[in-house]
Amino acid sequence: MRSIEPGMCIRRGLQSLPEDNRAMSDPGSENDMMKKLLATTALVAFATTSTMTIAQAAEVDGPEVKWNVSLWGKQRAFTAGFEKLAELVNAKTDGKFTMTLHYGAALSKSRENLDGISVGAFEAAMTCNFYHPQKNPGLMVLTMPFLPMSSWDDNRNIRDAVYAHPDIIKEHAQWNAMLYMSSYLPQYEFLGKGEPPMKLEDWKGKTVRAGGGVGKAMKVMGATPTSSTATEVYTGVQQGTMDAASFPFTYSHVAYKIHEVTDWFTSNLSPGTSDCPLILSKSAFDALPKQYQKLLMDVKDEAAKAQIQAYIDIDKVNLPMLEAKLKKVTYTEEQLGAFRAAAGKPVIEEWIKENEGKFDARGLVELIYSTVGRKYE
Repeated sequence: MRSIEPGMCIRRGLQSLPEDNRAMSDPGSENDMMKKLLATTALVAFATTSTMTIAQAAEVDGPEVKWNVSLWGKQRAFTAGFEKLAELVNAKTDGKFTMTLHYGAALSKSRENLDGISVGAFEAAMTCNFYHPQKNPGLMVLTMPFLPMSSWDDNRNIRDAVYAHPDIIKEHAQWNAMLYMSSYLPQYEFLGKGEPPMKLEDWKGKTVRAGGGVGKAMKVMGATPTSSTATEVYTGVQQGTMDAASFPFTYSHVAYKIHEVTDWFTSNLSPGTSDCPLILSKSAFDALPKQYQKLLMDVKDEAAKAQIQAYIDIDKVNLPMLEAKLKKVTYTEEQLGAFRAAAGKPVIEEWIKENEGKFDARGLVELIYSTVGRKYE
């Protein structure tokens, strides 16, 4: 194939014009016209190339840094915020700062991620407070039953306030960890197998997957709590070693396919939640260039919004499916009031007493309530 030289089409176009038309097209000579057109073409090409270069330039410049992030399970709503964070960091540094997400406990078991951070095995990880309550006793405040998280804004504001408390910062620093962002878990509900607990007394004798304060609340109802990891629950329910499992509703039950081995779900028990943060290695963060440290803080809000939106979006898919497949258990306000009275403040006060002298347990509870304009009493 014959190559086409720059300006060839322009020259041929001019040569094909009648003499009179060429004269009308250019008050000067043909050569002058050619020079002007070629100059204009070159200028447009330069401007286009320059614009593309500017568009592709990194917003935040710096050295190449590669971080590994330890996760468990597969990609799901729970990991959406972390995925958004990795995407933003990569995009804004033009690929110079990358965060590789390792799913399926490829780097560490879920219960050992905090240990992995402490020894520098990776730079960031997902953890859950009730997987190792003795290592993060203060953060267990977010498992207390019936905390005032009636909206997504309250959920986020409460968790962010707890993360900023000096005692919480200190307890994580001893593991070389800093709390970056919560996964902002929704309220828990139960999916179970067998006879549904239509009345509160029907929970008596049931073995349930529920950790922290939620587990203690269910114990008040006569259930036997266990803190199995998320990946162990399907087999436990299937084989009958547990009757029901509490998870953040609805995303987690469906992500772990618990609906495939259960018969019913609670729709409004809402006994509480837990907290599963993305933690960063403090030494790895401190070693970052200042502009990368600032970038991580700057993109946190966008990542948090993406996390919450992922839960909202997946509920629109999951809830109709669960309602069609399983029996829906809904409690009356009178029943819920009795549950809260028996398992709300009594469980919180017990937790405060257990931790007196270790950290400001009462102050943390009061902070949660005051963050949303309420008083703990």
